[in-house]
Amino acid sequence: MKIEPGSKLLFIGDSITNGGRNLNLPGEGRTDDAYGSGYVLFVKSLLESTCPDSRIRVVNSGISGHTVRDLAARWQADVLDFRPDWLSVMIGINDVWRQFDTPLRAEIHVSLEEYTSTLRSLLAAVRPSLKGLVVCSPYVIDANPADPMRAAMDRYGAAARSLAKEFDATFVDTQAAFDAYLRHHHPNQLCWDRIHPSATGHMLIAKAWLDAIGFE
Repeated sequence: MKIEPGSKLLFIGDSITNGGRNLNLPGEGRTDDAYGSGYVLFVKSLLESTCPDSRIRVVNSGISGHTVRDLAARWQADVLDFRPDWLSVMIGINDVWRQFDTPLRAEIHVSLEEYTSTLRSLLAAVRPSLKGLVVCSPYVIDANPADPMRAAMDRYGAAARSLAKEFDATFVDTQAAFDAYLRHHHPNQLCWDRIHPSATGHMLIAKAWLDAIGFE
């Protein structure tokens, strides 16, 4: 596994990373409330249960509804000040989604160019201090690549992949993980809005994430 024993592993992102965690807690704690009920909790639980000697400290800094603009506003407090050894970033879903669920509110739309340049600057600010970086693609749970929102999400996902390569990061293709599932099941099996997955969907993300870092 790529993550060294004793590392501090911080996850940052939107509602998918947030997973319903208790925002009154500082991203970690003695109960699962600090981690939510999504893929971050699954990753933490698997690491703790199968590698108890690794003593990897997990912090969840996901906040629902956030775009890359919001990450930029809180990057110092929620990433740099924590001084993580490993950082995992999954952002972009709301950057795309707002263009479709609120099409008239152009002021909250994040263009592909802004997404790419902002995320690049954030990664540049933290990469020198990290032992390892993980960049996850945004996704939409829709098997049709011609769907307008899916097509847009794929473009943002391609940007995330390119930035992962630029910053020598491990890339997690969450869209591919969902696509593999959707070859056998309808999207309604995982969620009602094509974005917020069930426990099975979060487990798909967790498995893709753990596979990418070489967890066995």
